[in-house]
Amino acid sequence: MASSMNIESGTMSVDHHDKGSKSQESNKKKPINWPLLLLNAAFMAIGVIGGPLLSRLYYLHGGGRKWVNTFTQSGGFPILFGPLFFLYLRHRSNPQSTHFFMESKLFVASAIVGVFVGLDNFLYTLGLSYLPVSTSSILYATQLAFIAVFARIIVRQKFTPFTINSVVLMTLGSVLLGLRTSGDRPAGVTGKGYLFGFFLTLASAGLIGLVWPCVELCYAKATRVLNFTVVLQFQLNVAAFATIVSFIAMIANKDFQAMQRESREYGLGQTMYVVVLVAGAVVWQFSFLGGLGVIFCVGSLFNGILSAVLLPMTEIAAVFAYHEKFTGEKGMALALCLWGFTSYFYGEYQTNKKAKALTKEQADDQYN
Repeated sequence: MASSMNIESGTMSVDHHDKGSKSQESNKKKPINWPLLLLNAAFMAIGVIGGPLLSRLYYLHGGGRKWVNTFTQSGGFPILFGPLFFLYLRHRSNPQSTHFFMESKLFVASAIVGVFVGLDNFLYTLGLSYLPVSTSSILYATQLAFIAVFARIIVRQKFTPFTINSVVLMTLGSVLLGLRTSGDRPAGVTGKGYLFGFFLTLASAGLIGLVWPCVELCYAKATRVLNFTVVLQFQLNVAAFATIVSFIAMIANKDFQAMQRESREYGLGQTMYVVVLVAGAVVWQFSFLGGLGVIFCVGSLFNGILSAVLLPMTEIAAVFAYHEKFTGEKGMALALCLWGFTSYFYGEYQTNKKAKALTKEQADDQYN
């Protein structure tokens, strides 16, 4: 296993002739770069917890432009030019380095993924305008169920009884939230509006559940050896095309003209209006960068699991920051999600334990 924090050493060798389950097995056998995984997990934590809070803060004090809020979820991509420029200088100073820029087919794939991410951002943002952060976060955690299904179809992800149990429990949690629509509705939101936000958030979870396994497939189909530099380029391109989608929609919706008036009327003041949007753009960028990095290090299903484990922190933060109600339904849904998360990791522990025992047994047989 890698023990240093050398980003470029976090490579991922892929035989592009392998298909289906062989490709997936190959990915599982590669050693995990733990420092890199922990760094990306930290990025995800910042984004998954802070992103929804800042997006909701925009709405709570008078913001109402849905595409403006959508823009912040991907518009922070210029911050990636800094680390990429540093890595490029390192690449130029190393005579043994070969390729720096990602392959053309990864560029095309990241552009397509970016368009879908832009649409997903809009669905999530629109849903959040009708829901409290705590409810939205629990619903969005159901992306794990969608990731599991699509990962099975797209990258031949193997299921265990513990994985299936985890997916079922988290799905039940979201269904439980949908049974009651009046306990935690924000002021001014009707019952129909609440249900509209409920289904929009579920649709967003489903779409991102499709996107993540597709990203894993893109990595697996790469011809050249992948490293984290390529992951950064992939994320930059994804965010750039997602931002283009939002930018075009903002022009069509005349949002740029409306932002001046909205900033003057914003409840926290004109300066804080800008701060909220800029901070949201930076924080959301950490979320997506961390997600792509986790997929690079482990896989799309683990990315969904990690998002789920950050759920309680988002819940607690929303309750304290915005004094949202923590209803019995939310408590039960949260318990089901945590139960599902525990089930998944216990299953992974048992699988790894059996794999190590089998490896030891085979080694002993060869020795004898």
